[in-house]
Amino acid sequence: MTAAGASGRGAGRRRHRPSSAWGLGLLGLAGLMAAVELAPRAGLVQRRYLPPFSTMVSSLADQAGTGAFWRALLDTLRGWATGLAIALAAGVVLGIAIGGVPLLRAALASTIEFLRPIPSVALIPLAVLLYGTGARSTLLLVVYASFWQVLVQVLYGVRDVDPVARETARSYRFRTLTRVRTVIWPTALPYVMTGFRLGAAVALILEITGELVIGSPGLGERIAVAQTSGAVDAMYALVIVVGLIGVAVNLLARATERRVLRWHPSVRREAVA
Repeated sequence: MTAAGASGRGAGRRRHRPSSAWGLGLLGLAGLMAAVELAPRAGLVQRRYLPPFSTMVSSLADQAGTGAFWRALLDTLRGWATGLAIALAAGVVLGIAIGGVPLLRAALASTIEFLRPIPSVALIPLAVLLYGTGARSTLLLVVYASFWQVLVQVLYGVRDVDPVARETARSYRFRTLTRVRTVIWPTALPYVMTGFRLGAAVALILEITGELVIGSPGLGERIAVAQTSGAVDAMYALVIVVGLIGVAVNLLARATERRVLRWHPSVRREAVA
């Protein structure tokens, strides 16, 4: 067999890897659905704790026919997107500003390390005290949690800028915005996209958590109401919706990352493989 033929067969195998991974993922999901369907019917668990999967789907179909469900879904997506956008903008601007000044970065390093590990749920009493049980309380939690994901990544990206390129720009007396656009931003952008991907997942988690605990409008609030009223099938149906949103958010973040970084060597190698 010629080298070209072997290379062609290898390329063919590489091209089929993504579809194989998707097939295995769908197979695992089908197995999970089958287990949830059969376990209560076989008496392994009580139906009042875990109804069959078909019952959850039926309840989801009933809820999808109501306007309240779609309003709750829109509230959740709006809160998630708004909080993530604010966190992304603030994280990028402050990350470049802090990371670009070594003295400022050294002065704020301990403050960042002190604030970053504080769980966002610990701020729930403060959020409720400031904004009550409205959407702004949950928005505060989402922004706080996502902001650190972005800020830390941007700081890493700014620190990774080539010192030679930085000094060259300084010797040519580039303006600050020009130096950010031509020297810092190309290096920091992959880190920004990593922060965006991590922040998107964290924002969704805190959005649902805030709605569950605080009671602000959204799917989390409907899950809490279903749980307290004993509507277990409706509760699980809404949990399924939240899981699907999480998958969609992850796929969207990865697709955005690949599109924005299509020029980056890591993404180009991934596309070839």
